[in-house]
Amino acid sequence: MKRPGPVRWLRYVYGGRLPDDYREWVLHDTTTGTWLLRAAFQIFAIALPWLVAAFFVLTLLTPLPAKVVVAALLMCLALSMFLTLTSADEFAEVRLAKHGFPPDTGKLVRKRRGGHSTWP
Repeated sequence: MKRPGPVRWLRYVYGGRLPDDYREWVLHDTTTGTWLLRAAFQIFAIALPWLVAAFFVLTLLTPLPAKVVVAALLMCLALSMFLTLTSADEFAEVRLAKHGFPPDTGKLVRKRRGGHSTWP
């Protein structure tokens, strides 16, 4: 199974389509036993640059203490994780469809492997 490098992985995380050589890896990424953990890490990778930028903007332009800014940004991260992970199975299906798999492939493969087909 061919795994994408860091640049291709970032493109994939941000919604890009990988070349056909990576179809097997995309199926693995969205159906392995740790698919939900992988989805959470991908959400974190998307949010991190925005959180860092928000930290600098808020600490430089407002009189808020850094601890308050960090606490607020962590709450934003937790909320975005929760809201996004509740739809993780649908996002996985979109990625699979983008790479040429038929509808509900991820749910069927996860169910066949004995795991939960959806979350929560």
